[in-house]
Amino acid sequence: MTTASEGQELTRVGPGTPMGELMRQYWLPALKSSELVAGGDPVRLMLLGEKLIAFRDRSGRVGVMDHRCPHRCASLFYGRNEDGGIRCVYHGWKFATDGQCLEMPNLPPEQEFSAKVKARAYRAVERAGAVWVYMGARDAAPPMPEIEATLLPETDVALNFTQRECNWLQALEGDIDTSHFSWLHVGSVKPDQVDADNWLQYQVSNRAPEYQVSDTDWGTMYCAYRPAEHGATYWRFAHFAFPFWTFIPQGDFVDRVIARAWVPMDDTHVMFVGFSWKQASRTAVLKGGSQIPGSTPLPEYQPNSTDWFGRWRPVQNASNDYLIDHEAQRNDVIYTGITHIAMQDQAITESMGPVVDHTYEHLAPSDQMITRTRRRLLIAARGLRDKGVVPPNVETPEIFQRVRSGECVLTAADWQAAYAQRLREVVHPELLAAE
Repeated sequence: MTTASEGQELTRVGPGTPMGELMRQYWLPALKSSELVAGGDPVRLMLLGEKLIAFRDRSGRVGVMDHRCPHRCASLFYGRNEDGGIRCVYHGWKFATDGQCLEMPNLPPEQEFSAKVKARAYRAVERAGAVWVYMGARDAAPPMPEIEATLLPETDVALNFTQRECNWLQALEGDIDTSHFSWLHVGSVKPDQVDADNWLQYQVSNRAPEYQVSDTDWGTMYCAYRPAEHGATYWRFAHFAFPFWTFIPQGDFVDRVIARAWVPMDDTHVMFVGFSWKQASRTAVLKGGSQIPGSTPLPEYQPNSTDWFGRWRPVQNASNDYLIDHEAQRNDVIYTGITHIAMQDQAITESMGPVVDHTYEHLAPSDQMITRTRRRLLIAARGLRDKGVVPPNVETPEIFQRVRSGECVLTAADWQAAYAQRLREVVHPELLAAE
């Protein structure tokens, strides 16, 4: 069982907290590049409990900094985006994208001291259509993670942002809980609705898989498996990678180029950021090519607003009960009555409350991946806090080259042999592009 004190360590992400300091060791995908227009409006950005602004100056450089002007703490959200930086409208002090004060026009020239003032700013880079932010204290930022889906050309990447109103950990744990797929998402699907050569048949005919779970260099890994025909096994491989990455198994292992980040905004809000190769295989459909009930395209979003939590909010939310259709649920048309797989997950994780009280849980053998991942997170956060141990993946960006998720049917003798065999056969889209 996860104790109350362990729950506090795992879920709190503000400055000075064990998990918050762990998160600050890594690059965080924070917003879409398209959200920032050169010379355009600043954007309020909540990251790890800190209120920031992000803007793109007129030359295209991105700045991410504390929203408070270091002069009198007026919000730079109201600042003027001018040549070379942002100008506070209170007294005209101007700051470059790296936070350096450039001008103090309300002071006589002999009294100004701009060289000595710097707003708290964080390093930012752009990759795969996203702005990434490093909030750590290192003089030199660590290398960017070499996650396959984020290394593709921007035109080949499907990028999705969705905000959830709950703690980051409970949202992430939905991605590493494989048996829920057979219930939450396809609970109404019967075996006779699925073609014999469709791997979905294994999930709807056997809704209680066996598991293998292991620590890895990058985090944790699980394999869920079920018997298949002719002595073969249906395998589903998935991963957690520090600090908040998940690699989910739905899709053919051979071309499943995907990565999902659960970036904490604060203790009770998380931004999901999904990267996936546009050419990869998709979730299995039913006979005749029909979609899984409730599996609609991407959810609809409310218009973005300018408040701290105003970005990428789904139309389906707690205030309208996620537009649940109880009639569809009663008639077993859609198991949950909620359309869209991501919204089914969102409804469940948000229903747990802003931060789960882990002392109420009764964890089962099917939760091995969750308990193992929590343990890994606690060990890493405590190691950093108590001994200054650098957490996994910070200095080994290449470690992600060994991470691939997905499903397959093989006659391999054991799960690790099956994973190794399939890893040798994977498609690398960047190599295809180079041919």
